[in-house]
Amino acid sequence: MSIRISFLDGRTVECPFGTCAEMVLEQAGIDTLDTAALKVNNALLPLSARLEVNATLTLVALDSPEGMTVFRRSLAFLLAVAVRRSFPQLRLYIGHSLGNSYYYTFAESTTPPKEELSALLTQLKAKMQALVKADIPIRRSLLSYSEALLLFEQNRQIDTKLLFDERSESTVPVNICDDFVDLYVEPLVPKTGMIRTFDLMPYRHGFLLLFPGLGRGMSLDPFEDLPVIFSVYNEYKKWGQLMGVQAVGHLNRLVSQHRKVIKEYIGLSEAFQDKKLSEIADQIYAKKDRLKIVLIAGPSSSGKTTTSKKLSIALKVLGIQPVSISLDDYYRGADHVPYDENGEPDLECLEALDVPYLNEQLLALFRGEEVTLPDFDFKSSKRRETGKKKIRLSERTVLILEGIHGLNDALTPEIDPAFKFKLYISALTQLNLDDHNRIPTSDNRLLRRIVRDYQFRGNSAAATIKMWPSVRRGEQKHIFPFQNGADAAFNSALTYELAVLKFYAEPLLHSVKPNVPEYAEAVRLLSFLENFAPIPPQYVPGQSILREFIGESEFKY
Repeated sequence: MSIRISFLDGRTVECPFGTCAEMVLEQAGIDTLDTAALKVNNALLPLSARLEVNATLTLVALDSPEGMTVFRRSLAFLLAVAVRRSFPQLRLYIGHSLGNSYYYTFAESTTPPKEELSALLTQLKAKMQALVKADIPIRRSLLSYSEALLLFEQNRQIDTKLLFDERSESTVPVNICDDFVDLYVEPLVPKTGMIRTFDLMPYRHGFLLLFPGLGRGMSLDPFEDLPVIFSVYNEYKKWGQLMGVQAVGHLNRLVSQHRKVIKEYIGLSEAFQDKKLSEIADQIYAKKDRLKIVLIAGPSSSGKTTTSKKLSIALKVLGIQPVSISLDDYYRGADHVPYDENGEPDLECLEALDVPYLNEQLLALFRGEEVTLPDFDFKSSKRRETGKKKIRLSERTVLILEGIHGLNDALTPEIDPAFKFKLYISALTQLNLDDHNRIPTSDNRLLRRIVRDYQFRGNSAAATIKMWPSVRRGEQKHIFPFQNGADAAFNSALTYELAVLKFYAEPLLHSVKPNVPEYAEAVRLLSFLENFAPIPPQYVPGQSILREFIGESEFKY
């Protein structure tokens, strides 16, 4: 039986059923030197995939956003191979991203002395470079359930083995590089020779695996430290260790027990998050004599609105009266919106806001004057200067201003820095799939956004996925460059939330069909969610940040 393979340039190739995609590309005369993966009928697959139906093939370039995601996951895989070959006694844990790097730590029993770490990393880097030079194939294959379970147990991949409590398929996809086998999560590059650009450097209690930034080609930028973000991540990691929930398998074990167990864990997760928010309120209170405004910013679907409401409660407990101002009401209107490099209206740029008017009103408030806040009507795209809300600040009043540009001093250039408290909010996921497969923070936020957009805006999962790259570009431009200037950072992620979001997200993702470009991302997210045991939504407290996305919150929005 033969199948027909088509390419975007109009070419077609006939090949036998089950032919490897690499062979088809070679037959078609297509160079795959810098190809990270393929899209086969919009499904993202490795070059080693077997083709079994008529399909359209699209190459994913290594330096594209999707290609760089494949590269980074492949780099983490390469590190795991090098550790197994050179230091089999070590057990590494992949952690969060820090700029263009991943932070790794060691299992406590295998942590090398600090004075030996640099030498160990030098040897480890040399082994990785040797693997790159050897240009060893990386292949996707299948093992039986029992075979895979035994293999991961023998290799001491404990957290990977735990995932099998939630898996029931008879065959398990794996990535194979010589004698190293790992669970297949997403496609990897076809050969180790493509993973050329990286570095290792000691950092805090572990080390960093550095990789190229998006749009930087295959070059490394100097490491830029993010101490505020790191401290928040590190604190949550330590809490996860204390609770015994560091990977998805640990969470699944709690779900599989009596419902009281997981409900208690949910309560502890919420209490820990509330405690961190109360500590931030204490920081604000300590500056109450001069502080006049709290500026809040964070990327999309960070839960900024609910966090602002919960912070307001924590401040009221301390005797501070918070008053919220919406940055949206200071939009200049459709006639004054600048255009981006593609000729499209750029609603997210700072110039879309009437910054002078905002500062004029803030200064008037700080002088003790009464101000009538504007009201922007998004239907007419016009601002009414005579809004209904009039405010005057008292000695105990603090303004709460939440918006995309909150951490950028260019938003409030007229305001004395001593008057400001900057708070960065993001969903900094601390849970891993296993020892060396992490859960990106952006995936957590995208699933939140998919659920919320459907629940409250009527948008399909495909529509949300389609606009997500544009959202991410805006974050890279307007939010992330200023996060290190925050006075405090708050983690809005809840360790258990992906198991709840699964309940809502899976049917929405299943509605994305193979004939649309967003299908690849939908399939990837579905595959990821398969690892989670679901948690019933009714277990989520009414004032949880998660309620902002799934609904039935006790707060009004």
